[in-house]
Amino acid sequence: MTIEEKQKEIIDNLNLLEEWEDKYQYLIDISESVEPMPEELKTDDNLVKECQSRVWLSKYEKDGMIYFFTDCDAPIPKGLAATIAKILNGHSANEISKAIINFHIKTDLNLYLSPSRKVGLEGMIRRFLEIL
Repeated sequence: MTIEEKQKEIIDNLNLLEEWEDKYQYLIDISESVEPMPEELKTDDNLVKECQSRVWLSKYEKDGMIYFFTDCDAPIPKGLAATIAKILNGHSANEISKAIINFHIKTDLNLYLSPSRKVGLEGMIRRFLEIL
């Protein structure tokens, strides 16, 4: 699947859910479905500085494709980071650099995030692209 197709699938799934608690649970479920981040990667260098929660982000390459490890000490930011990773994993650096991550806008999720979570989410999105 392309980045756009993966993101559209997540948007469609989120838009099927009527309650915001269910939408948050969907994101948390995504975080539980991705490969866990090795403890040795949870360093200060891998922290997303804009987040109030401790969000770690690291990348690795396999067969010329980029993959991300994410983790967080809070469930919703952890779900947000894992969702972005799920959308971007398995693509080339060139494809990822052109990606527009907007699932949070297309589902109105951004309207239900606290101001600090919005800043943190935008910081996560930037960090995914910066570490390429």
